[in-house]
Amino acid sequence: MTRIVRISLWHMPLTSHEAYYMADGKTCDTVETVVLALDTDDGLTGWGEVCPIPHYLPAYARGVAPALQELAPVLLGADPVGPEALMARLDRHLQGHVYAKSALDIALWDLTGQVAGLPLFALLGGRRAETMPLYHSITCVAPDEMARIAREAKNQGLTQFQVKLGADRDWQADVARLQMVREAVGDGPLVYGDWNCGASSLDATRVGRAVADLDVMLEQPCATIEDCARVRAATNLPMKLDESAHDTASLLAGHAHGCMDAVAIKLSKFGGLSAARRARDLCLHLGAKMCIEDTWGSDITTAALLHLGATTDPARLMNVCDLSGYVAPRLAPEGPVRKAGRIAPPDGAGLGVAPDRDDLGEPDLILD
Repeated sequence: MTRIVRISLWHMPLTSHEAYYMADGKTCDTVETVVLALDTDDGLTGWGEVCPIPHYLPAYARGVAPALQELAPVLLGADPVGPEALMARLDRHLQGHVYAKSALDIALWDLTGQVAGLPLFALLGGRRAETMPLYHSITCVAPDEMARIAREAKNQGLTQFQVKLGADRDWQADVARLQMVREAVGDGPLVYGDWNCGASSLDATRVGRAVADLDVMLEQPCATIEDCARVRAATNLPMKLDESAHDTASLLAGHAHGCMDAVAIKLSKFGGLSAARRARDLCLHLGAKMCIEDTWGSDITTAALLHLGATTDPARLMNVCDLSGYVAPRLAPEGPVRKAGRIAPPDGAGLGVAPDRDDLGEPDLILD
């Protein structure tokens, strides 16, 4: 039986290729990601990652290490194979802190796949698609510059575009952003405007009504599901939930309020692959299209979300995200890359990617 004998943790800065400006003063420029390694007594290493964005959700990178120290007595000596059983024990030992547990859950799945000699998509239900569609996230800058970025991405094969809104608190500029990106990519591609909770229902409704003649979707304009539902009803535009969708109750509430045409299933919001898979299955029942991704990060969390995305009904998978393609450095340079607007999961056992420990340097925390 395999046993966990060591837990190691690194804090690594990831710098976006271009700064991402979002509503309500949120930015994503250089962000700290947490890399986790679980070593076993038979020489295997399972890798996990979580990268909270400051001011985005109630999670922060420096909160992972204290949670690991609290969980170490349960983890050390435990059998990592079959992650959901061990995750249930961890939940009984420490309630909440799902973002910290997300990295652990990913590492446990990685070890389980390595022990089985199978890629994670084989263990998560089987591969449903060879490749998956990506979306391209466009930082909230001047409307004409956003249109240029969209045209460039479309020329590279992208067909789905997330337009960040609200950074300048100018609802008319947000109207121009949606109009110009929609025109730049032409008919057919999916275009949606994302406020990241930063708009009032009044401003979001004004924007939505001004672009009501366009084929666009709105994403999480307001902080609550109720306010998002008001915008959905007032504009008659489809809506995607993101920040408000983080557990079973919130998914059911979004569906009941009629504002969850699409939803972001982010690994660290739910607590890792185990919980995200359960959320995915609920959304299949509720009828929402899904973006399977994570808050931010590099190759480890990108590989994890791609494995889950590959096991999802392609008719219900709206898109995935190649987070590692937005940042430097790459933690595992051999990880998947986008090709013609699509991406495939790794084929190796477990996650199929692993960073070089020499590149990571000395761990910031070792528990054994």
